[in-house]
Amino acid sequence: MNVLIIGGGGREHAIAWKAKQSSLVDNVYVAPGNPGMEEVATCIGLAESDHDALVQFAIQSDIGLTIVGPEAPLLAGLVDRFEEEGLPVFGPRQSAALLEGSKSFAKEIMTKYSIPTGKAKAFSDYEEAVAYVKQEGAPIVVKADGLAAGKGVTVALTEEEAIAALRHVLVESAFGEAGAQVVVEEYLEGEELSLMAFVSGNTVVPMVGAQDHKRAYDGDQGPNTGGMGAYSPVPQFKQADVERAVVEVLQPAADAMVKEGRPFTGILYAGLMMTAQGPKVIEFNARFGDPETQVVLPRLKSDLIDVMVKLLNGDKVELEWKQEAVVGIVLASVGYPGSYEKGVSIVGIEAAATKGLVFHAGTTKQGNVWQTNGGRVLLTAATGHSIADAQAAAYQAVKEIKSDGLYYRNDIAVKAMEAAKQHSTVVRRGV
Repeated sequence: MNVLIIGGGGREHAIAWKAKQSSLVDNVYVAPGNPGMEEVATCIGLAESDHDALVQFAIQSDIGLTIVGPEAPLLAGLVDRFEEEGLPVFGPRQSAALLEGSKSFAKEIMTKYSIPTGKAKAFSDYEEAVAYVKQEGAPIVVKADGLAAGKGVTVALTEEEAIAALRHVLVESAFGEAGAQVVVEEYLEGEELSLMAFVSGNTVVPMVGAQDHKRAYDGDQGPNTGGMGAYSPVPQFKQADVERAVVEVLQPAADAMVKEGRPFTGILYAGLMMTAQGPKVIEFNARFGDPETQVVLPRLKSDLIDVMVKLLNGDKVELEWKQEAVVGIVLASVGYPGSYEKGVSIVGIEAAATKGLVFHAGTTKQGNVWQTNGGRVLLTAATGHSIADAQAAAYQAVKEIKSDGLYYRNDIAVKAMEAAKQHSTVVRRGV
């Protein structure tokens, strides 16, 4: 079949790369894609918001499956539109994608169906929100209710920081309509886990876990970003911890959406805090995580397209995984997640690709010269027998890339390496 992937970032590059390996696939198209994907897909110059043109392309090009990558077209009802035309599509309908599109809606679902999460309250009035922060105290979390490209969250360690975040969102309208309402949430203590699953109605097929690095700078310092790197597996957690998260969070969430008359089909992503009391939901996403996808899909032995087709047909799905670890490091534009310059030249991408995988997120090409064209620009990923091996290989690939316009964190997966070291010490002692 021919496959169409909607989107143009690193996540979509990884999906296209994996789709290209499928025995079921003839041609992979990406709309709009980016020049870095052209080795694995044909990029077509259609915006993800141009639903009419995408539908026409799918019909004319005999597309057997469309995969919607980003959240915005899901919330704009692109899946609904494809289904109306009788076109096979993998992703949640608009009504189900609201699980990501509105944090207050997600909290209501979790409360109603006893899915573990932090205490929270929604506000559209600045003064009321400030009063609540003063009542609850810090640390506390402030989130824009709608889509803010991973930048609408402030983990405030002081009341002053929380109040400044409320002003930024509600008074200064930093995120426009997405910040017309905020959710003020309990600060959860623990270790984060990103857990994605293939879902169709009540059927939940979990993937392996990953951990993302949200803060911009080393040592988890600086502002929140869409993600500066990721790794899988996450040695901080036992398999039993992951299974508990499936039983207590992912399955109940899928079941809840069916009961609400909003059955979910697609990728359900649970951003979890693994607390002393068990897993608690930080957020739900209605699609593959970015950058988690770039480290999870390289571990997937199974045919991605076969998995999606079977789910859509109601057939049984079992996933096979490689044992190796994968570490991915994001190279971002200097200034990201704030303002940054575009059009800065990049050299060494081809050399990096000989040492690992390189997924393009925000690049463009002028003649033979690569240039920056976004906040997160590239991700280098590498596989290894251990997290330490994968990390070393990923940083070797990074070091091949030279640009005055890029920066990256130097400590991706360090926490995991420490956890793996402790685990091996415990095993050697026979504990």
